Amino acid sequence: MGIDLPLIWFVIIVFSMLMYIVMDGFDLGIGILYPALKESQDRDLMMNSVAPVWDGNETWLVLGGAALFGAFPLAYAIVLDALSIPLTFMLFALIFRGVAFEFRFRADESHRRRWDHAFIWGSILTTFSQGVVIGAFIQGFHVENRVYMGGYFDWFAPFPLFCGFGLVIAYALLACGWLIMKTEGHLRKTMYRVLPVLTLAMLTVVGVLSVWTPMLNDAIYERWFSLPNLFFFLPVPLLVLGCVWLILKSAKRQRYDSVPFLAALMLIFLGFTGLGISIWPSLIPPAITFRDAAGPSESLGFMLVGALFIIPVILVYTYWSYYVFRGKITPDQGYH
Repeated sequence: MGIDLPLIWFVIIVFSMLMYIVMDGFDLGIGILYPALKESQDRDLMMNSVAPVWDGNETWLVLGGAALFGAFPLAYAIVLDALSIPLTFMLFALIFRGVAFEFRFRADESHRRRWDHAFIWGSILTTFSQGVVIGAFIQGFHVENRVYMGGYFDWFAPFPLFCGFGLVIAYALLACGWLIMKTEGHLRKTMYRVLPVLTLAMLTVVGVLSVWTPMLNDAIYERWFSLPNLFFFLPVPLLVLGCVWLILKSAKRQRYDSVPFLAALMLIFLGFTGLGISIWPSLIPPAITFRDAAGPSESLGFMLVGALFIIPVILVYTYWSYYVFRGKITPDQGYH
């Protein structure tokens, strides 16, 4: 029995995207939460909390995109055709955000506000664009004879746009939990006040998507509500409510600062799992599976050798960077 190379590469891409969403999510969420803090010292502290790791977080996005291009060229071509506009918005927003991140610390007080705005809007537009892309995947693509036949604005529909809004809320919640875990004093207390609002907003988003997603097409509805699948998925709503309860309890007691972040991560993971369940085994829903979109076996095998080397290196580097910069950050610490 041979190695199932398409399945291995599908798992690698899913893992890369999950790592990116988890790790760069709170990074982008810092910019989304920026308007909630007006003091320059608080904003400096917010940036310094992610300054040592934010570059490395985006490695997973590069890995996922490169893997999609090499392992599933058909899917890559269709995605670029269908989602060229939101992906372009995302890339430009990432550029503006990255430049603002570096330049803000070097700008004088009169120009710093401009870089703050660039950082805020770059973070929001990046996150919103990613949410639109996710929503477009769940909604599906019009493909005939392995060619995208839809329009350039098919993504501009209520469901993908709502997913963009929902991801903004999700990343803001992640960032709120991260800042509670990493900071002290005024900033930490402010985030604890914001935490219940973001948590309830996130619960609302999850509820709306849970009702809306099965209504998109019959295949998703059948997968969610047919037996025995329904029994397998029943624990998911209970886990979501359990995470929300943990976050709200932590916000009330303002103790165990790591709990809000870890519970928010679990919410993101549950949402990502729901996405995977909805589209499996499609890579380009609803018609093209990951096996249909896979490249030649020779290419997949050749790339896998490199992936087996580079992925452990990225994991070790990621672990080491978070380990070195663990613990609370104080106003007198800086990484620029």
